[in-house]
Amino acid sequence: MADRLAALPGVRAVALGGSRASATHRPTSDWDFALYYRGVFNPGDLGALGWHGTVSELGGWGGGVFNGGAWLEIDGRRVDIHYRDLDVVEHELAEAQHGRFHIEPLLFHLAGIPSYLVVAELAINRVLRGNLPRPDYPRALRENAPRVWRDRADMTLGYARNAYAATGRVTELAGALAVSAAMTAHAVLATRGEWVTNEKRLLERAGLRDMDRLISGLPADPAGLEDRVDQAIRHFNEALTEAKP
Repeated sequence: MADRLAALPGVRAVALGGSRASATHRPTSDWDFALYYRGVFNPGDLGALGWHGTVSELGGWGGGVFNGGAWLEIDGRRVDIHYRDLDVVEHELAEAQHGRFHIEPLLFHLAGIPSYLVVAELAINRVLRGNLPRPDYPRALRENAPRVWRDRADMTLGYARNAYAATGRVTELAGALAVSAAMTAHAVLATRGEWVTNEKRLLERAGLRDMDRLISGLPADPAGLEDRVDQAIRHFNEALTEAKP
C-alpha cells in the first residue's frame, strides 16, 4: 500500500500514524496514513487506485492544516489517509520553533486542533517511504502554548459561569466544561513538552479523566452549577501545577 501511495504524482513521502505508529492500537483499530505531497496533488489519482471508500477533495475536511483525506476499506481493514501539504507542514514547523501557532476548528475535536498538530505527526509517525524531519518539542512552543490554551479555557469557563450556570442551562454548561477540559489538557501536555495528534486519549494523558464524575449528574440549580465550575477550576489548576517541571 505504501508503495502505491508513494507512486502517486506529487507524493514525496508516506508515513504510518495514529495508534499503529505508537503501538497503542487494539486489534480493531484502523490504520492511519499521512500522504505528504509537494506542489500539486490530485485526489482523483488516489481514487483511481480502486480502493473502496470515500476520497475527499483538497480542503474537503475544512481546509487549513488538516486539508482532506480518504476513508477506505482495504483487504478488510479500515484505513484513513490524510493529505499533508509539505509547504504547509514546513511552514508550521518553522512557526512552532518560534512558539507560534493557531487553532483551527475540526469535526470531532472539542477544542479544535493546533496548527502544530502536523509537526507532532512528524515527531511521532513512522516514515514508510521518502524522508521527513523528526523534530523535538520546541522550547519556545513549550513556553507559549500552555498560556494560550489556558487563557482559552479560562475565558470559556468565565463565560459559562455567567451565561449558563447563573441561568440553569445545564446542557450548555456541560459542553463548556468538556471544551475547557480539552483546552486545559492541551495546556498540560504542552507544559510537559508532549506532542498531541488527536483528542482520543487527551484527558487521560493530562490526568483529567475525573471530569467524567464532575460533569455527570449536573444539578439544575444555578448555585449547584456554579459550584461545578469552581470544582473544574480547582481541578485544572492542580493538573497544571503538577505538570510544571
